[in-house]
Amino acid sequence: MKFGIIVFPGSNCDRDMMHALRDDLGQEVVMLWHKDKDLSMFTKDDCIVLPGGFSYGDYLRCGALARFSPMMEQVINFAKHGGKVLGVCNGFQILCESGLLPGVLLQNDHQKFVCKNIYIKSENNRNIIGQNVADKVLKIPVAHGEGRYHADAATLEQLNKNNQVIFRYCDEHGEVHLHSNPNGAVNNIAGICNEGRNVFGMMPHPERASSNALHNIDGRLILEAFTN
Repeated sequence: MKFGIIVFPGSNCDRDMMHALRDDLGQEVVMLWHKDKDLSMFTKDDCIVLPGGFSYGDYLRCGALARFSPMMEQVINFAKHGGKVLGVCNGFQILCESGLLPGVLLQNDHQKFVCKNIYIKSENNRNIIGQNVADKVLKIPVAHGEGRYHADAATLEQLNKNNQVIFRYCDEHGEVHLHSNPNGAVNNIAGICNEGRNVFGMMPHPERASSNALHNIDGRLILEAFTN
C-alpha cells in the first residue's frame, strides 16, 4: 500500500507526516499538491492524509477554503468509494468543512493556542484504529487554536450510537474528565470517524509521536492501523 499526503499552501506538518510514515514506518509516500486532480494511482487499500497546518492561512475559518481545492474534490470522491482518509488537526477541520465528517471545530474554550502533550484513549474497537490501539492510553501532542469539537445533540447521539467516536481526551490513567480536556471539546471528543469507518479525523498529532529520537512512539499505533 501507499500513503498520499496533500500539501496545501500553509501546511506545516506535511513533512512531519512524510517522515513518520516513510522513515519511521517504512511506508511508500507520495506528496500531492493541492491543485492536482489525479488520485488514479491510489486504491481503496491506500490512504490519503490531510496533514496539520494553516491551509490557506486559516482565512474565513480553519479548513473552509481548503475544502474547495481541486484535490479535495478528488478526496471526497475517493472517500465516497471506500478509500481510506486520515485528517490530523487542520486536516480534521477540512474533513468537517467538506462534509466527510459531521460536526465542526471551534476556537478553544480558553481562547488560547495550546501546544503540549496530552493523553487520549480509544473509544471502541469498531474501527481499524481502535482495533490497533486497543485499551492503551496514548500520549500524543496537540497544537491548535481551534480544536474544540462541537456538534448538535442529534449528531452526538448518532456518533455515540454508531460507535463513531475514536478517541476521547483523558488523563494518564485513562480517566475522562474536564481537567484532561485541552480545548473544551464536547464530551472530551478528540477524534471521530464516518459511518463507513474509512474516514478518520483527530486533533492530536500522531506523526509527532512516532520517532525514537523524540522518546515517544505512541503515535505509531495510530498510523500503523492504516498499514494492516
